[in-house]
Amino acid sequence: MKTRLFLFPGQGSQAVGMGKDFYERSQEAREIFRQADDLLGFSLSELCFNGPEEELRLTANTQPALLTVSYLAYRLLGEKPDLAAGHSLGEYSALVAAGSLSFEQALKLVVNRGKYMMEAVPPGLGTMAAIMGLEYGKIEEVLKEVKSGLVQVANWNSDEQIVIAGEKKAVEEAINKLQAPRSVYLQVSGPFHTRLMTPAAEKLKAELELVTIKDPAFPVISNFTAQMMTTAAEVKESLSQQIINPVLWYPSMMKAAGQGVEVAIEFGTGKVLTGLLKRISRRWPKAPALYNIENWASMEKVRQAESGR
Repeated sequence: MKTRLFLFPGQGSQAVGMGKDFYERSQEAREIFRQADDLLGFSLSELCFNGPEEELRLTANTQPALLTVSYLAYRLLGEKPDLAAGHSLGEYSALVAAGSLSFEQALKLVVNRGKYMMEAVPPGLGTMAAIMGLEYGKIEEVLKEVKSGLVQVANWNSDEQIVIAGEKKAVEEAINKLQAPRSVYLQVSGPFHTRLMTPAAEKLKAELELVTIKDPAFPVISNFTAQMMTTAAEVKESLSQQIINPVLWYPSMMKAAGQGVEVAIEFGTGKVLTGLLKRISRRWPKAPALYNIENWASMEKVRQAESGR
């Protein structure tokens, strides 16, 4: 049996049309979308299938949309991994797959998480930027020199791509000081995974205290620590902390390498995480086979490829 890692994407992977193929082909997918529509009080399915894109891109809509589509793709495959990881919001999807949170619990949490994140910083005050071609340590050093406001590492995505976030002027100053080979501002509504999200983190922590969290059925690598979560207490701590701390994706994937992962499957729209892992796994002893499941055809492709495992 090959050791398998299941991956669940975060914001940025959304796209109009997401989940529609599953909905049209599967009664189970229709039921999951119906649950989401009923719980949310609006037609998430309509928004996913037909947009408009600017509505789907709003954090409070993006988060439940990605959770729903990633979760139903996982359910339709009908198999369990040896371990899992989710990028930022995707950590919730991974924990639902692992049975640590119910789909209904996670949906309510991520809707409010999205709202709290949008409310934490007034529009236009904060921003995020991807820095390519500089080492993590170098970026950390330069950020300490920034005087015009708060700026932090938000996502350590790979050894080649690190996202910084903070107050707009501080991010601009950091980019000027870094002189990276390439830097790109991200189309996001706030400076996520920084201390500026503290008001959101406090509200979310209060909600998590009211939720019954179970031990995950399989290990889930924490964004916050890049270590395996195997207990409910570790899950609660990670979800409380990840909103104000960097997503340690590169260390998480190196942790997966140490578990002997041979196959990695991404659930949901796009190939952001398998794309990152393709680059990161150059540092693994052996690169894993990479798949994504975003529609019926890609799911059948995975089933066929894995049938002889």
